[in-house]
Amino acid sequence: MNPVSAASPEVLDDEVTARIYEVAVLLPYPMGQKEEHQAIKEIENIFKEAGAREVSKDVWGQRGLAYTIKGSNEGNFIIYHQEINPSKVREIDTALRIVPGVLRHIVVTPPKGYRIVKYSESYEVWLKERESAGEKTKREREEEIQKSIADKAKRQVKREKTAKAETPTEVVSKEEISKKLDQLISDDSIEI
Repeated sequence: MNPVSAASPEVLDDEVTARIYEVAVLLPYPMGQKEEHQAIKEIENIFKEAGAREVSKDVWGQRGLAYTIKGSNEGNFIIYHQEINPSKVREIDTALRIVPGVLRHIVVTPPKGYRIVKYSESYEVWLKERESAGEKTKREREEEIQKSIADKAKRQVKREKTAKAETPTEVVSKEEISKKLDQLISDDSIEI
């Protein structure tokens, strides 16, 4: 074997074994902006020192926790997708354990064919759609109310027309009314 071919497999082996890992980091909420920025900077320095290459960073922001962790009921989630040499994963895991301000972290290997999705963007789209759906429901409800008001008004007009049609519309002059009243007052026999 020549020296070039002996060195080549090692270089290729390192490149081939570097793979994408998903690293989820949980920071406490509330946390001061300065402390949060410092913790994120420290986390990213750990990746940089291990020779990792950032593929994606997805900041989910504040979310509720299923249970209290170190006195926090809420936390800020950050999901990193890093291309890391597998021999460096344990080193990164250990370093993340001692970063001040990190409540929890997990490093996982996504399955083959895993598609990286930025859920924070999907969440924003979902919020807009939900808001649109809420507005649509509200508009439909308002249209329904307006229709019922219009129907009620139509029924009222119809009732009034029917009532007018049933009442006699005989026109009697004032003189005739006066004569009839005088007759009623003066006469005992009334003919109406």
